[in-house]
Amino acid sequence: MRTLAVDIGGTKFSLADFDGDRLVRRASRATEREGGREWMVEQIVGVAREWQRDAAFDRCGIGFGGPVDYPAQRVALSTHVGGWQDTPLPEILTRELDIPAAMDNDANAGALGEAVYGAGRGCASVFYMTLSTGIGGGICLDGRIWRGADSYAGEIGHLTIRPDGPECLCGARGCFERLCCGLWLERDFGRPVPALLQDAAFVRRYVVDLALGLKAAIMLLNPTRIVIGGGISKAGDALFAPLRAELRRQITAWSRARIDVVPAALGDDSVLWGALALCSEGNGTLCNTPNTTRPN
Repeated sequence: MRTLAVDIGGTKFSLADFDGDRLVRRASRATEREGGREWMVEQIVGVAREWQRDAAFDRCGIGFGGPVDYPAQRVALSTHVGGWQDTPLPEILTRELDIPAAMDNDANAGALGEAVYGAGRGCASVFYMTLSTGIGGGICLDGRIWRGADSYAGEIGHLTIRPDGPECLCGARGCFERLCCGLWLERDFGRPVPALLQDAAFVRRYVVDLALGLKAAIMLLNPTRIVIGGGISKAGDALFAPLRAELRRQITAWSRARIDVVPAALGDDSVLWGALALCSEGNGTLCNTPNTTRPN
C-alpha cells in the first residue's frame, strides 16, 4: 500500500512517500504566502505526479495548518495564508491524482503520528502541541483523535492566557498563540527564534507564558504525556528543562497530575506520519494500530 502524505504549514509544506509504514522519500519547500491555494495545490500535484512515475499511489493523507471541518473534509480557513476558506482539498487532490484522500488539521495529524509511531507510543492519552509559526493542539485517546462536537477540540492556541495582552490575528487579546508562537516572537523581539532561545534570560521569561497555556491542558485533560512538536521544540533541554520547572511551580499544589512533557520523537515528520495513520484504514478512517512498527 503506497501512501502520499502531505503537511501544509504556514512557512513550509512537506510531502512524503510511504510504502506500507516505510518512509521512502520526502520533500519540503517554503510556502509562498502570496501564491495562496492555487500555487500550493500546483506544487503538491507536481511533486506527486513526479513520484507516481515510479509507482502509483493508493491513497493520500493531509495535515493542514489551520482549522478543518473534519466531517465535511473541508479547510475552514488558514490564519497565516490567504485563499483557503471552505476549500475541499481532499476532493481537489482526488480529482487531480485519482486517489482517495483524507484530511485533518496539522495538530491532530501530529498527535496521531506521535501517538501511533512516536513519543506517545504506548500512552493511553496524548496531548500534542505544535509550537511553530502558530500554536495548535491535538488530543489522542487510545490511538484515536478526539475532535469534539464541531472539529475544534484541542485548539489551545486561542486560549486566552493574558486578558490584557496584545491583540491576536483572531481578534481576541492575549491568546496563547499571540504570546508564544514563532511568528509573533520574531515580530515582538526583532530577533530570529533560534537566537532568542539561546538567551537563558529570555527563555526564563518565555516559559512562564508557555506553562500557563500547558497548565490548562494538564488540569483539564490530565494526559498521560504531553508531546511538543514544531520548530521551537528543537531547542531541546534549553527549553524543556526550564519549562518543566515552571510547570511544577504553576500546577496547583494539591494536584497529583503528572507533568510528563517531551519533545516530538518524529521531529519535522510528526504530521507526515500522522497523515499516514489518518488514512491507514482507508478514506480517513482513524486507526488504532498497537502492533505498528516505529520508523527507523
